[in-house]
Amino acid sequence: MGNGGLYSFAYIYLTGNPVAGEALVRRSLLALVGYLICGLILFAKHRSRHKATRFHHVVRKSKLSDPILLWQLRVALGVSLVLTAGQAFGVERFMWMGFACALLLSEYPYRSNTFPRFRQRIVGAVAGSCAFLILYLVTPEAFHSLMGPLGGLCLGFCTDYRYKTALNCFGALMLGAGIYGLTGAVILRIVDTLLGVTFGLVFAAIFHQLAAVRLLPKPENE
Repeated sequence: MGNGGLYSFAYIYLTGNPVAGEALVRRSLLALVGYLICGLILFAKHRSRHKATRFHHVVRKSKLSDPILLWQLRVALGVSLVLTAGQAFGVERFMWMGFACALLLSEYPYRSNTFPRFRQRIVGAVAGSCAFLILYLVTPEAFHSLMGPLGGLCLGFCTDYRYKTALNCFGALMLGAGIYGLTGAVILRIVDTLLGVTFGLVFAAIFHQLAAVRLLPKPENE
């Protein structure tokens, strides 16, 4: 199945950073090389496994009552819709909305209650943005370019979702500060996060009532 969060993040990043002309060709070639490398590694490591299982077997086993398929549909539809809404309403840096929504919806296994992540994401975004603002103001200018990589390094040592959410802000705000200014980037990060998780929370509730409740074999214990 792979990591649904990584797939959706790649989609969001590419949607939020469109390119054309030679840059598009280079990006396509880079993606092709990456897919070939991953494909070769997958073939080398798994070529002797599941020999009796073919693609049509997997397709036949896929049913709408399968929690995995419902989870995949919720992530795909939710992320696509929030990005469409962000573009349609002209939201600045709308891909931040997409990241927030994707993190809320990509929690596995499928759950109807997304409120815990909704709360954690908001708290993490506010805490991370404020921490970035304070560090940016109190540290020398020469240190500013290192704040993004430092946040990424610390992120690798985190296991708690709340701290990951906070540290995720550093890299994004480092880039955003050069475009919108420090205060503008911090405010925009918080607002976009709030919009993204609110959209995700509402969408998850609607999806569960219209699809999951009817298709899951047994109601979830909430």
